[in-house]
Formats: sequence, C-alpha cells, structure tokens
Amino acid sequence: MTIENFDLVVIGGGPAGYAAAMRAIDYGKRVCLIERERIGGAGIYNGALSSKTLWEISQKVASVNDTISGKGREKFYLDWSDIRKTVDEAVFERKFQYSCHLKLLQTETMNNLLTYHRGIGRFLNEHEIEILHDGEKRVVYGDKIIIATGSRPRKMDGINIDEKTILTSDGIDHLKDYPKSLVIVGAGVIGCEYATIFSNFGKTKVYLIDRADRILPFEDSDISDIVSENMEKKGVTIHHNAQLERLENFGDHVAYEISYPDGRRETIEVEKALLSIGRIPNVEQLNLSAAGIEMSKRGIHIGDDDTITNIPNIYAVGDVSGRIALVNMGEIEARHAVELAFGKVEERLNYDNICTIMFLQPEVAAVGINEQDCILQNIPVKVVKIDYSVIARAIAMRKTQGFFKIIVTNNSEMKILGMRAVGEHASTAIQAIGLLIKLDMPIHVIAELVHPHPSISEGIQECVRMLLNRSLFKSSVFKDKLACYSLVNGVKTPLERL
Repeated sequence: MTIENFDLVVIGGGPAGYAAAMRAIDYGKRVCLIERERIGGAGIYNGALSSKTLWEISQKVASVNDTISGKGREKFYLDWSDIRKTVDEAVFERKFQYSCHLKLLQTETMNNLLTYHRGIGRFLNEHEIEILHDGEKRVVYGDKIIIATGSRPRKMDGINIDEKTILTSDGIDHLKDYPKSLVIVGAGVIGCEYATIFSNFGKTKVYLIDRADRILPFEDSDISDIVSENMEKKGVTIHHNAQLERLENFGDHVAYEISYPDGRRETIEVEKALLSIGRIPNVEQLNLSAAGIEMSKRGIHIGDDDTITNIPNIYAVGDVSGRIALVNMGEIEARHAVELAFGKVEERLNYDNICTIMFLQPEVAAVGINEQDCILQNIPVKVVKIDYSVIARAIAMRKTQGFFKIIVTNNSEMKILGMRAVGEHASTAIQAIGLLIKLDMPIHVIAELVHPHPSISEGIQECVRMLLNRSLFKSSVFKDKLACYSLVNGVKTPLERL
C-alpha cells in the first residue's frame, strides 16, 4: 500500500480543523484534511450557525409583537416552513463557501498544498493515520498531526432519544413544525438559548428544568435574574431546584417527572423534549491507544503543554480537548497549534480574554471574570455598573433593558479583569475590553477614546469615567441606574463618588 506523506495531517474538518489546515497552508506546508461527514461540522450544521439563525428570526418576531402589543392587533406569526427555509439558506450559503474554497485550494494554481480525504481517520501509530471510507482503506503519514474531531451532545442513560420526540441539538433542526409544548432539560447557555427562541416565536409552551436555584448559575445573579424574568414574561415555566426523575418517550408525546428538595413531585406531559446537558468529545473511532495518546476526564489530555498532547508531534484542539466548547476558541487553538508546529510562538494561549455571546433575551456578552469568580477566588476588586436606560443609543432604540458591568483591580492602576454586557448590541461592546485585558492595560485608555455617538459603547466609557470620578451622570444622584463599589472578602462597599 502506497503511503502519502504530509507535513500536517488534520483529523476533523469542523471550525478548528479547517482553521488548522488553512494556517498550515500559510506556512507552505502540505496538508491532509480528513473529515468523516461534512466540512464545517457543528459550526454550520446542528450548531452555532443554525441555532443563531433561529435566534435572529425569533428576535425579529418578538420585536414585532412587542411593538404591536396593546394596540389591539393580532400577534404576528411565521410559518415553520418559512423559518426552516431561512435557516436552510443560511446553512447552504456557508456550506457553499467552504466547499468552493476547498475545491479551489486543491488545484495546481494553489500548488496542491491541500489534500482532502473523506472518511474516518484512526491512528496506526504516532505518525500514520488509516482512513476508512466506503469499505476502502488508505494510509497517510503526518510529520505533525492535529486532532480536531469535535464533540456531540451528551445523552442520558436509559432515555429513548430518537431525535423525533426526545431530541438533542442534533435533532431540533429537523422539526417539521412548532412543538405545541417542549420541555428543556438543562438550564445552561444552550438550554436557555432554545427556551428563548421558542418562547419568542410564541407558538410553543416551554418548560425549563433547572437543577440549581437559578438558571445560568455560572454567571452573576443580576444576569440570570433579568434573563429568567424575561423568559417567564414570555410564558416559560422554569422548574427551579428540580431533579429529573423520569423522562419517558411515548412516541407522540413525552412524560417527565421531577422532584423538589421539599419532597414534592410533579409529572407533566409535553409534545417534545430537548436534552441540553453538555457535550462529549468524539474520540471513540480514533484508536488513540495506538499512538499512546492519553485522555483526561474531559477529553484528550493536554496538561500544561499548550495544545500539545503527551505525544510531542500530536496536538488536540477545539471541543475534543474538553476545554472550552466555542467555535472562536477552537479556531484560535488550531491556529496556535500550527504556529507551535511550524513557526515561532512568543506567548502561550491566554484564556483570560475570551469574548463570548449568549443568545438570550436580552443578549448577554462576557469577557474575563465575574463577581462570583472574584468572591470564590477572594480577589479584591472594584465594580462599576451602568444601566442601559442612561445610554443615548439604547434610549433611541427604545431598548433600555440591560446594563454594563466592568470589574477592575482594587488599586490605583484599575486594570480590567472582566466585563458583562446585557442588552441590545451587547456583543459589539466587549471586544475593546477583551483587548485591554490581553494587553494588561488600565482603564484610562477607554476614558480618553472618542466614541461614536450615539452608540452602545458609550456606556463603557461612562463606566470608566465613573471609576475615575469624571462621569457625566453621578451615581450619588442616579443610585438606581449607576453603581460603583469595592468587593473585598465578599463584602460590597460603595465607593465615594460625587
């Protein structure tokens, strides 16, 4: 059997794997990209793109209905077929970009640097990968190998998950119509996003099972409170402190039983159920033991070696490492791994300035640590918070629900440790803060910038001015809209401000 030789073999063609292949081409390296199903992975299908397209549509529907409510007009609804058409168009557009790009890169004009093989890649040893496809086998050799096989939805033992009545995020995209009722198991980001989506459309009675006393327990309570209040206004029933005892698939409906700490039990029947209890790495078909690759509890073991596994020429990036399951982080890790393999890397990967978006109602954006983190890690900080209702752009949009909150070190330098933005355009406001965290710069830089007006980002500037005691509005006057305090040993103390 002839063995093809490559500088880099990438197993997995999702966001992380594709990014790795493209970065290696920048170095002029011969790359073999192996994908068992569809290029783009969960970044396009059954994941980020499709669910966020659904969220965008649902936001428009909810906005229209919020506008016409109380004016005697009937609510606006979209046919599910129209929604599916829009989602399918978005997926096709991105898929078409990937496929055209891939084909053109495999031509002589691009020096044949990229080879794409469809199939399942499995290790024979630390350099050789066997590719299985339609009963045929081939072997490729990689001087360096990157594992980017992604993850899949976690399932529950003893539950009949048929992706028709009881679904994961893989099956939710294949619904034929709005469910009349839907229970979502899991009140993390994804569960809350789908609860937001279906409650926005207004055609589905949504139930959300929350094991903790509040949803989004990893975030500060002011965020979870505003999101849960909006859900409940849209008719979502949130079962707080609830333990799922039974979830039974009857084919045309689902029955679930929950229990509470006080001993109460409740059984409810719904049309569909969605499991949103996390994801697990796709490693079973890789034959990792043949290469001597070690696993951790969460995924492929990376340790302290910055995307490098315990085998020096093999790297693991994206969801499969069990670190942070985000498209943007997978791409960054993949590029970093290639740079470690073929270039010069001055710095290790930094996870302190990861910018994230939660597609909720309202939108939530985050970077760095929050107040909960500060209390748990006993980090003394200063915190400043401004309500959207005093930001000119929010007033103009008539979208005044939300706030900015910035956390800085409790000293004269006041270096930024984290930020939370909740409200319209929240995701556009945190990138500058992420950059300041990366550069380890103080807040004064933001205070001196000339921000566009009117813009949501002006709220960031006002936060910073409050910390510097230069604010337009004084927190001593607008106490319900502005806050500035220190947080030491878990105790909040208002800062003296004019």
